[in-house]
This record gives sequence, C-alpha cells and structure tokens, in this order.
Amino acid sequence: MFKDFRKDPPEKTSNVVDLPAAAPVRTETEADPALLSYLELKSRLHEELLGRLNLALIDKVQPADLRREISTLVSDFLAAEARPMRGEEVLKLVDDLIHEVTGLGPLEPLLADPTVTDILVNTHHNVYVERRGRLEKTNVRFRDERHLLRIIDKIVSRVGRRIDEAQPWVDARLEDGSRVNAIIRPCAVDGPTLSIRKFSRVPLTMEKLINNNALSPAAGEFLRAVVGARLNVLISGGTGSGKTTMLNAMSSYIGMNERIVTIEDAAELQLQQDHVVRLETRPASAEGTGIVSQRDLVRNALRMRPDRIIIGEVRGAESLDMLQAMNTGHDGSMTTIHANSARDALGRLEQMVAMSGFELPLSAVRRQMSSALHIVLQLARLTDGRRQVIGISEITGMEGDIITMQDIFVFRRRGVGPDGTVLGDFTATGMRPHCLEQLEAAGMQLRTSAFVPMEAAQ
Repeated sequence: MFKDFRKDPPEKTSNVVDLPAAAPVRTETEADPALLSYLELKSRLHEELLGRLNLALIDKVQPADLRREISTLVSDFLAAEARPMRGEEVLKLVDDLIHEVTGLGPLEPLLADPTVTDILVNTHHNVYVERRGRLEKTNVRFRDERHLLRIIDKIVSRVGRRIDEAQPWVDARLEDGSRVNAIIRPCAVDGPTLSIRKFSRVPLTMEKLINNNALSPAAGEFLRAVVGARLNVLISGGTGSGKTTMLNAMSSYIGMNERIVTIEDAAELQLQQDHVVRLETRPASAEGTGIVSQRDLVRNALRMRPDRIIIGEVRGAESLDMLQAMNTGHDGSMTTIHANSARDALGRLEQMVAMSGFELPLSAVRRQMSSALHIVLQLARLTDGRRQVIGISEITGMEGDIITMQDIFVFRRRGVGPDGTVLGDFTATGMRPHCLEQLEAAGMQLRTSAFVPMEAAQ
C-alpha cells in the first residue's frame, strides 16, 4: 500500500518567498531541551516522509492505510536510531506527522477543538487561542520560521492566493470557511504572523443566539419578520463582534425558493439554502493584473437574476452599486459594515459612496441611503468577551438633509458583576416600528407586546 504512493522526492515549489534567516531570538522552545529534541525528531521524520510520499495521490489513500504505514516508518526510524519512546509518545508523533502531511501541522488539534474560536500565531514560538471570549497562551510551537512559512504556503496555495516579498500579506480561507490572514517579512518585523477566525461546523442559529442572551425572543421574531418581508438590513459592529454570525443566522429565514448571490473577499458565509451562488474577489497577480473587486462582482450579480444579494462586508466603492441594487428591485438584501454605532455606520457608508468616483451631492447620497436601507443592526463585543446585539434601529426617512432613525430594541447596561460579567437587559424601547404595516402586509404577524419595554411589562 505504501509503495503505491511512494515516489522519488520532487523538486518542491512554493508560493512563499525564500526569506533570509531571522535573527536568533531566545524562545521558550530553546529553554526546553526535551521539546526541542521532539521537534527536531518530527522535522527529520517529516522530511523523510516528503521524500517517500506522492503528495499528488495522498488524498486518495485511506486514512487507516496512511496511519499504518507512517506508524511502521516511525517504528523503523526509532529502532534504527536506538531511541526508546513510550507508546503514547509514539502515537502523538504519528498523529503529528499525519497532521503535517495532510493538514496544518501543529494547528490541527486547535482547529479540531470546538471551544477554540480564534487561533493567533505570533511568530513560530508563540501561539494564542480564544476560548469563551478570553485569550490564553498554548504550548503549541512550530520548529522554526520556515516550518510556519510552509503551513502558510499550504493555506494560501489551496485557494489560489499568493504571499511573497512583493505581496507580504494575504486574506484566505480554510475549507470549512474559517477566515485566515497571514503576514510575513518584511512587514511582520518579528516573523510570520497567522490569524485564523474559526467558524463553527454547525452554524449558530437565531434560536442559539437567543439562548445565549445575545438578543431577546421578541427581537428574534422581529428580525424573522424583517427578513420574510424582504426589508434591506445593514449589520454593523466592530471587529470580532459577530457580524458574520448574525448574517448567517438571519439568512436562515430566507425562503428556499429564492435565488441568493453572495459576494465576499473570502467566501465564508454558511447559507443553508440550496439556490445559492457564491462569488469571491480575486487579488492582483504578480504582474499587477487580473484583479476582481467586490464592485465588479456586484455589477455582475445584477445580471444573474438574483432575488437577494448578500455582501459579506461592504468596504469601498461597491457601496454605491449595492444601494442602487437595493433601490431597483433587489429588496431583502443584507450586508455588514465596520462601525461603532448605527449612526456611525451610515456615516461610513457615506464615505464609501464618495470613494466610488461619482461627484454626488451629499443630500442625494443620503436620500439614496434612506430609501435603500430599512434596518440597522448594531453588535458589540463586551468587555467580558460576549458578543451582544446592542441595538436594532429603523431608518424612518429624512428631515432636511438628515437621515432619521429610531431605536426599536436596545441593550441597557447595568454594571459589571463580581466575576467581570457585564450586566444588562435587552429590551424594547416602546417605539412602534414604521415598517409594521409593511411587515403585516407581507403576512408577518407580530405581537404588539413585543414592543413593550421590559419595565412596563412587569
């Protein structure tokens, strides 16, 4: 079986530039001789494997067969070097080698851990993870800088991206949709840095978000009605506040008979419908040509007969095309934006429209926005690490040159508990949505008690 996919060692090509060696830095790895010895042994066995395996056929090999043959190789290698190891150490070594050959090396256990939401590699000897909103350091290590570069190369090459001295950073994704950013020298002064935002294999539903107290049941019913009535939604929040998670949860309310076109820099949305067309931007080639921007994809999407257009994140000139699409029959569309409040989100959107190159009066831009957008959903990451919906606002029109808004639901903080947990209540403001008649006309029935403030209901 092993002979079926052995070959002579090939001349390896890589998308990662061959960088000069980094200046020596004393690390925790160097301070632990046993760990250094183990990493060196694993590196030697990995090089031996690369020389024997036909990597082009490795995906066709049954996992049990691969494990058996790698176990044999490890046993033979340890016997030849007269190096005794306990059974559990040998099993760990075999697992690590399988991860090196078929996966992302030392990161594989972290990727498989459901409690880990973020993996942050700060050079080859410092790896942090986020669990339950808190950062913690791990004992995961890469042998050296080139080991980490090899893992980065694996990630970017799988999605047709490149990273080198001319383009020292890249946005990519893993096969499960997890978001990846990598940056290398010369921009990363201390060495390559890798950030992975993991996505749950089972997407969070609105019910789970309600159970996690990210919003109230009444607010969840309101958002279900908003999506069902095909209102346009802007989801706003800071980095790591849960914008994409909320977009995924809200998209589950879209009917199965609708054609959805998604547009993203790195495809990561996990829509549950069957009729979904996923579009992804493309960076420039090494010659500076071939770039495909979000604006290009939005324009192309309009020719694809979409019922709804979902943009993973609006961040530039495509904002004007998105507003025009929302105003010309593609209602029920959704997108996210980075902003600290609903009002700031509208201000950022104005600035992005100005980047489109058209000299439009500010009043005309705001009228376009007020007629295109209906609901602004604001999220935040609280100091205790929780992701929380802090406001659901409705755009009600214009007063002069000012876009008018009203809060329908808000999160009111009451302080901080002894354990650092942020205390607060998510409640209605008592304002009746202007869109309520539109929701009822679309067959979405909502209880009037849903909009009664918590203190008034008690």
